[in-house]
Amino acid sequence: MNVTVIDYGAGNVTSVERALQRLGAASQRSSSPECIAKAEALLLPGVGHYAALIRALDERGLRAPLLDAIQRGVPFLGVCLGLQALYETSEEAPELSGLKVFHGSVRSLPATVKLPHMGWNQLKLTRSSRLLKGISADAYFYFAHSFAATCSNGEAVAHANHGVEFAAVIEKQNIFAVQFHPEKSGDAGARLLQNFLGLAA
Repeated sequence: MNVTVIDYGAGNVTSVERALQRLGAASQRSSSPECIAKAEALLLPGVGHYAALIRALDERGLRAPLLDAIQRGVPFLGVCLGLQALYETSEEAPELSGLKVFHGSVRSLPATVKLPHMGWNQLKLTRSSRLLKGISADAYFYFAHSFAATCSNGEAVAHANHGVEFAAVIEKQNIFAVQFHPEKSGDAGARLLQNFLGLAA
């Protein structure tokens, strides 16, 4: 199984690649529509501003092949902004259109709590999860974000809370996404990536 890591210029691409390599997985970094169209498995990392991700996908012609691959059943894992991009819009850049895989909008976390939400937090499982199999229910994961998908139409299998409950883990058929950074989440994050690789194999 060769995982194609979509490179749109995000700062965490290298750390994601290293996390996959530690697990013995083959990966390639690509910003080519042709490579994404032929991928066996796709991983979309993301840090920074929502607009930078969406604009980069569109400027590089990656939106159509990415959506086509997802619709064909290619295993997909979104990380942080890679989760947020799956929704229709985001308050961080309301003028831009997301990938529209899921209905709803990404919203700012409340100003009543410290932003960004940066550091370790736990999950609340809402239903059985293939991605979290074998991971302790009290495990901590590393978050770094100010926006989140606070609405869910059943695609979220786990939530986290920082002033408001938000989608932390999404699973629907071949589509997986996490709001936290598994590549920075120690053993629990490594197990989650291993689970994805097993599901994608």
